[in-house]
Amino acid sequence: MNNPDPWNHLRSLTAARIALGRSGGSLPTRERLDFQLAHARARDAVLAPFDAEELGARLRKCPQPVMVAHSAARNRAEYLRRPDLGRALLPESRATIAEYAAHSAACDLVIIVSDGLSAHAAVTQCEPLLAAFLPMAGASGWSLAPVIVARHARVALQDEIGALLKARVSLILLGERPGLGSADSLGAYFTHGPFKTRTDADRNCVSNIREGGISTADAARKLHYLIGKSLALGISGVRLKDESPALSAGPRPGELE
Repeated sequence: MNNPDPWNHLRSLTAARIALGRSGGSLPTRERLDFQLAHARARDAVLAPFDAEELGARLRKCPQPVMVAHSAARNRAEYLRRPDLGRALLPESRATIAEYAAHSAACDLVIIVSDGLSAHAAVTQCEPLLAAFLPMAGASGWSLAPVIVARHARVALQDEIGALLKARVSLILLGERPGLGSADSLGAYFTHGPFKTRTDADRNCVSNIREGGISTADAARKLHYLIGKSLALGISGVRLKDESPALSAGPRPGELE
């Protein structure tokens, strides 16, 4: 007999798996199947192939130029086994970016887009996020490098790319490790003064960008506020404090001045 959990009404308040009920000494069949489906979606998110060229073509609809690059991880399996390779550029990609930088001025911001641990998150969330964020960056007068679409990147790849392009701030958007209810979650990490010896303490993060988490519009406003503050103060990471208004309210006019 399937006995509903007496706390069942609490399920309307959270996406967490609570008050699942029981059937004898086990989970009800419906809840067990739901768990297996969520687990399969999480595995698919981690293992799905990433078409960097196709996403790059879509992002070229934005006003910013786009370049495609590759980390040193040659394939998905190697990327998952060797995190260090995801933190470094493939030599050919490093040479291409360095060649561009040799004929370009320093910039305020470079944006990197990657599959990370969920190609689905990158493909789903990056385009609307950049569509909301880039006009804000333009209105603030920030100079931007081309958007770099990098296959198989870890967060720290932003340091090498940012240093090559002489960017004051590097921002990387990539799929987060999927949970059992958030296989499409995007993370946004930025660092002021990127170079290869930066650590996680030097970064700021806006995470859980997805439907059911932080919307792409709210994430764009949050990133615009924080990066503006980072550029103004010359800091990021644990020294940069988030004093922005509530996400639902959005930044007030003139807040960054």
